[in-house]
Amino acid sequence: MVTLPSHTPLWGQCSRVSDALALPITLTGTLRLTPEEFAELCAANPDAVLELAADGSLIPMTPTGSDTGARNADLLFQIQSWARAHGGWVAFDSSTGFRLPDNSVLSPDASLVALERWQALSAEERRGFAPLCPDLVVELASPSDEGPRGLGALRRKMAAYQRNGARLGWLLIPQERAVEVWGPLDGGEHGRRLEAAARLEGAPRFPGLVIDLEPVWAA
Repeated sequence: MVTLPSHTPLWGQCSRVSDALALPITLTGTLRLTPEEFAELCAANPDAVLELAADGSLIPMTPTGSDTGARNADLLFQIQSWARAHGGWVAFDSSTGFRLPDNSVLSPDASLVALERWQALSAEERRGFAPLCPDLVVELASPSDEGPRGLGALRRKMAAYQRNGARLGWLLIPQERAVEVWGPLDGGEHGRRLEAAARLEGAPRFPGLVIDLEPVWAA
């Protein structure tokens, strides 16, 4: 176990950040990383599940439960099928990190990026955390409101996507069969709640995109 006291500079004693941050590690509340240092950390610890907040602090994630994983797989299948049939879009799974304009690095459970935006990136940018906010972001809440996958944390995450330019966001709450729809920022952070939701439609921003929620809820 490597412990980094709050007063220990990471880069003052090691040639690379990854030399200092070999996981498992005890993280302190004052630890801050740049997006470049975070990328190096992730490269050195490919099995770690982490996100980076806008202030440079690390967000330790946990693997999803099996039911959440099954729901996520069905959701991604539907989004990917639409993207292939419609054209002009690239779909991404939950392991994909994006570097948002505020320098956070977040990983939606599923996302879509316009093909022209994706193709505008360099090969190097595509290999790393793509420097953009996805056009569509989807998150699945866990049954508990605790931790980074809880409803409270995910609402803050959806607000971050909204502030960084996402065109549409869906926050799915399986235990309540409800969805919060987050649109572009228009004066306040908000999510419009849909009760007993059976399907989602992406129009007008994503014409023809329809998500059947019944198999997602049933997973």
